[in-house]
Amino acid sequence: MRTSSSRVAGLGTTVFAEMTEVAQRTGSVNLGQGFPDTDGPDWLLEAARRAIADGRNQYAPGRGVPELRRAVADHQRRHYGLALDPDTQVAASTGATEAVAAALLGLVEPGDEVIVLEPYYDSYTACLQMAGATRVPVTLRTPDFRLPVDELRAAVTPRTSAILLNTPHNPTGAVLTREELRAVADVAIEHDLVVVSDEVYEHLTFDVPHVPVATLPGMAERTLTISSAGKTFAVTGWKVGWASGPAPLVDAMLAAKQFMTYTSGAPLQPAVALALDEGDGWVAENAARMRHQRDLLCDGLETAGFGVLRPEGTYFVTTDVRPLGFDDGLDFCRRLPELAGVVAVPHQVFYDDVDAGRPLVRWAFCKRPEVLAEAVDRLARLR
Repeated sequence: MRTSSSRVAGLGTTVFAEMTEVAQRTGSVNLGQGFPDTDGPDWLLEAARRAIADGRNQYAPGRGVPELRRAVADHQRRHYGLALDPDTQVAASTGATEAVAAALLGLVEPGDEVIVLEPYYDSYTACLQMAGATRVPVTLRTPDFRLPVDELRAAVTPRTSAILLNTPHNPTGAVLTREELRAVADVAIEHDLVVVSDEVYEHLTFDVPHVPVATLPGMAERTLTISSAGKTFAVTGWKVGWASGPAPLVDAMLAAKQFMTYTSGAPLQPAVALALDEGDGWVAENAARMRHQRDLLCDGLETAGFGVLRPEGTYFVTTDVRPLGFDDGLDFCRRLPELAGVVAVPHQVFYDDVDAGRPLVRWAFCKRPEVLAEAVDRLARLR
């Protein structure tokens, strides 16, 4: 088993910033950072404007406005059959990233070990370091990024206190199956572990269902589920997220959050509540659009000669650069603006095991079809 606490927190963020700066300086198509280049639905934006005009501009309750907490509880019941008390089992956050950070600070003690699926969203590294915990990576490997159940079981030690789960998974685009989640649940129950489950891409899956781990037997009482409006409704800059689960876990998250942001986006929260209540049709249409954009980019990358690992969900597709004669994704990404006028992100920044991610590159397909088509045309220069 590998454990690590020495990887420099923020390496991923540093590379994202570098690639975005390069894209702006060189006029490259930026498929690096994962945010849409179109806004969410007009009726959602208008709801926020209306809330501002109606004077909802002062501090919201630290736990979140009542209509948002009620809407989250209704969403979890409607989509997944989970019963939640909106007054004690739901809390708003400044995006999912804050909810993850506050959950780890509130639930994990210094010296604890936390199992994380590798590659992992780069903020997890910093969050665990702030909590004084040691991350224990369990690596999802190419070509299909399936969960290595035996490695998961072997990763548990007497110091393990939690599993930090992410499905649909960034950066690989894998969606854990019910069977894989059952293995996670078995380990969590056997060893009395808390599960912090980051599910921000819950409504962006293609041909496969998203299964919240909290819906499995024995898991509702030990799982803190995290999501946000950013990915679901294409408003990533709003930074309105939420955590739901057993009251003691939600309270632990709030105990840390109150000293971070205390409260979040007062006029945005009622707008998000409206979206959760009435936006299921738009969410389904958006997922269909994203599937089309995924296929457009994947087909173009295949034509350009990449080894394409077509994702089951999220905003991202992973490619292997070795068929094009490269063996280092970081070097490839730094050369790509000059070679083709496109920007992407190397997988290495998401790994402790750098060798496992060395030949892999992540591309974002949450861009307008015409932008993706331009990127595909430019990538044809690599053939």
